[in-house]
Amino acid sequence: MVLTKETRFDPITLEILWTRLIAIADETATILKRTSFSPTVRESNDYSCVLFDENGDTVAENTIGIPSFNGVMSRALKIILQQYPQELWQAGDVVITNDPWIASGHLLDITCVIPIFYEHKLVGFSGSIAHMADMGGNIWSADSHEVYEEGIRIPPLFLYKQGIANADLIALIRNNVRVPDEVLGDIHAQIAAGRTGAHLLIELLDENQIDCISPISSIIQEKAEQAMRRAVSAIPDGEYKHTMETDGFGGEPVIIKVAVTVSGDEMTIDFTGSSAQISHAINVPFNYTHAYTCFPVKCAIDPLTPRNEGSYRPLHVIAPVGSILNPQFPAPVNGRHLVGHFLSCAVYGALAQAIPEQIIADSGSAPQQYTIFTGSWRGHTFSTVLTICGGMGARPTDDGLSCTSFPSNVSVGSMEIIEAVSPMIIWKKELLQDSGGGGKYRGGLGQVIELEVRGDGPIQMSLMFDRVEHPATGTTGGLEGGAADVLINGQQSAYLKGRDNVQPGDRIRLQYSGGGGFGSPEEREPGKVAEDLRNELISEEAASRVYQYKG
Repeated sequence: MVLTKETRFDPITLEILWTRLIAIADETATILKRTSFSPTVRESNDYSCVLFDENGDTVAENTIGIPSFNGVMSRALKIILQQYPQELWQAGDVVITNDPWIASGHLLDITCVIPIFYEHKLVGFSGSIAHMADMGGNIWSADSHEVYEEGIRIPPLFLYKQGIANADLIALIRNNVRVPDEVLGDIHAQIAAGRTGAHLLIELLDENQIDCISPISSIIQEKAEQAMRRAVSAIPDGEYKHTMETDGFGGEPVIIKVAVTVSGDEMTIDFTGSSAQISHAINVPFNYTHAYTCFPVKCAIDPLTPRNEGSYRPLHVIAPVGSILNPQFPAPVNGRHLVGHFLSCAVYGALAQAIPEQIIADSGSAPQQYTIFTGSWRGHTFSTVLTICGGMGARPTDDGLSCTSFPSNVSVGSMEIIEAVSPMIIWKKELLQDSGGGGKYRGGLGQVIELEVRGDGPIQMSLMFDRVEHPATGTTGGLEGGAADVLINGQQSAYLKGRDNVQPGDRIRLQYSGGGGFGSPEEREPGKVAEDLRNELISEEAASRVYQYKG
């Protein structure tokens, strides 16, 4: 059957095709995860897979992908298509890039795009982004001063052309990263995933005797856009403002100002007045700002409709050029999540004035707090990322989730794997008592990890921590969550956003922040307080002081 833009589908057929396309994206994600080389992808799920039509519009995303990756991939592909128009693509081609201003905001993420041909006609693309174990330059850190320090920057280039490898580009990557086998292994896992997506889409076209997906894509995008417009229309018209501070860098806090304007079925989110870009690597390229602004809005007002290109058309994001949320090249950006993850908190702070029953309190896992160890061990270079989560903010109807990432979607990897691939011994990993902000609904708990460095010599450690001076705040009367902190041999680290050398035998205590509470603690049911006491989530002192619990 030859499809055109005028082709219409009955609701059942459309639902079957839409679900099948999502299943293809999920299958590509499974291939990427199971063929990857690094724990960052395999254990922490730091990747996303997306299916596009031939115009570069998103048709389907894998179900549990990283929101920033899903949100920027279409924007990246359209820039790639400006450089390499549709007529230049051939079967067997693979294009990669890690340019922060084209793709997902820092050099460690490789974007990989593969064209899909059916009966000699370009019908779509299969794409993925995955976080690499290393990209050369400084190790993953927040204390660089220019993007040039942060590693090798790859413009959109063909890694494969008609199935033939670009040996020069592969050699360039291999000779500029610390763990080339892991990095190139993960890139080729992305290629395997993309080729699987292409095969499955061709299979879908064959089974249904249709020649392309663009008409299906148009209808799916239209349905997603309609759902989002209905959701925006349900919010009272008006302008809702919020201002928040983060720990920033070197004692200078970052200011995030947002004005959310709702007018009919359109929403404008304007960050004018936020801090200017700075000379340290917590600047946020606009693609990342856009993604982590739109995603929390969708979570709040339209959580059930599958995401695609149409979902975000009613949302308009403004961040002035030269601000920390839209920095100019060559600003350092390696730790862009240390500001970008706060955007969910800023947007929810504004929307709390209009739809308090649809947002959550600040999350202690915003931003995600990473610790990176790099050095030599057993005669080989290693690079290990500890991906650990704080607590989510409390919800309007329930407690926050403990040790759960939001707005990111990474997972906590196995501590046994960390011990197997690096000279670390994990001595403790437990919930941090009293770290969930008090409220009618309690914030999710953070956690504490204590580890010991082993090995033959000094190891470079990079900390990416926030929420030390500015814990997650509560909403509608809820209290703030517990703060983050890092101790090295019992002393607070002087490099909470920087690099330091640690020695064999050093003991490191990593404390992750809890989420804010929702509603007044006085409204919490005594039975829930008693249950928290039994489970040792709160102390007797907190039960008495915060909740006036008498037992």
